[in-house]
Amino acid sequence: MLRITPIFAQTITLKRIAEITLGQCTQFLGVFSVLVAINACLVMTANAQNTLPPSVENLLKKAGLKNQQMQLLILPANSGVPLLNYQAENSVSPASTLKLLTTFIALDELGPNFRWKTQIYTDSTFKDGILNGKLYIKGGGDPNFTWDKLSQLLRQLRQQGLREIRGDLVLDRSYFQPNRPELNAPIFDENPDAYYNVIPDALLVHSNISAFSVSADNNTVDVKLTTPMDNVRVMNQMTRSNSPCSEWKNGWLSPKISIDTQRKIDITINGTFPKNCRADVYLNLIERNAYIASVFKALWQELGGNWQGNIVDGVVPTNANLLLQKESESLLETIRIINKYSDNAMARILFLTVGAESALAKNFADTSQTSNAVVREWFTRRNIDSSNLLIENGSGLSRLDRISAWQLASILRVAANSNWYPEFASSLPIVGIDGSMRNRLKASKAEARARIKTGYLKNVMAVAGYVRDVQDQDWILVAIVNTDEAIASKAKPALDEAINWLANGRP
Repeated sequence: MLRITPIFAQTITLKRIAEITLGQCTQFLGVFSVLVAINACLVMTANAQNTLPPSVENLLKKAGLKNQQMQLLILPANSGVPLLNYQAENSVSPASTLKLLTTFIALDELGPNFRWKTQIYTDSTFKDGILNGKLYIKGGGDPNFTWDKLSQLLRQLRQQGLREIRGDLVLDRSYFQPNRPELNAPIFDENPDAYYNVIPDALLVHSNISAFSVSADNNTVDVKLTTPMDNVRVMNQMTRSNSPCSEWKNGWLSPKISIDTQRKIDITINGTFPKNCRADVYLNLIERNAYIASVFKALWQELGGNWQGNIVDGVVPTNANLLLQKESESLLETIRIINKYSDNAMARILFLTVGAESALAKNFADTSQTSNAVVREWFTRRNIDSSNLLIENGSGLSRLDRISAWQLASILRVAANSNWYPEFASSLPIVGIDGSMRNRLKASKAEARARIKTGYLKNVMAVAGYVRDVQDQDWILVAIVNTDEAIASKAKPALDEAINWLANGRP
């Protein structure tokens, strides 16, 4: 056995070394002598394979990728030394596999039944169905606050007797700071109106998405706005094409938006659309206060109400009266959507919520900074090294994020040994069955035997999660490819083979 210097009066057995994580090895560097710490870490990984499986290596080569562009780590799910460690200590861009960090730490910090709250207040009273004053909507960060949920709140207001609002609609987004993070934010890529690019705030109504139904026959292209909105005019300038229906996106152009001083919104739709085809389009187009005002007025009028006032940002005053409150789905239900369908906006909200709900919030002006501090504190409590960890927004949709395969695997091992493992594992895509893995590795040994989170950017392709092999042993697998070019998608067969190789008993 290895003996630590007598001053520490501790002994580390080989069994203990087999159970420690890389984070604990790194922690030893700060507690024990450097030589002993290095020896402990070497013993821990001495039996780990440090080369890629030949079948994985061959597929990388076939894709024009280099071995050095992949990080691969495989270790037993509950305890024990790694089976394979190939460059797993390198900090790399994880893409959406970073959602594993966000969702499990949120689950561990907040619990599976945590719920967000959206509230409606007024600082006046209403008489004879008329409110002569302001109506406040306070966002509590609900990641899935749809227009239907807003309609339910407004219906309850009508049931309380309110018919006419003669005052401003005040939006309180103070749960997160800054309260309007989307303002002046840089564009991530060439699709700023895509849903995956939505930058959330604490009062994100229907993810700020406008939905359109587009169809064409042999003569015309028809475009309908299907989101309930008031004061919106859709100007359809689309023409027909002879393209296949599956290629309709090739002719689509980003709509042009104009909003006048009276909150009237003009949406001009350009481009081409294949004849005898139809599609539903969901776009983040409209400045969000104008969007909320339009949706609010349409829903309120539909319920027989009338609103005369402006929409403004503000904070609920301390003397305001709570009229209504709407709770969200549970955190458990939310992380299933985030992980199975890799929902960026919901992941970003969850990351901010971890900070907003923490006692550390008083130490930071920016909620994202608080969330980062909570994550690092969590790493420290779990003896995971947080060196070189960089988190921009918690979703993985970032070119700044950095994490190692070791750090991701360490989180997965903590999860596997936690009270929340069933809840967490159930949120991950099941290979060949559902979520982002539903069409991958079908009819393989991995089908239905692995729960894998995927990640993809133009220069990143990644998979991470749990694999049960044909001997019914459970493993953690993290595989990440980073390239200098926008060719990461070519790595998919090699990543899938890593999962299949492990599930198939490592032939």
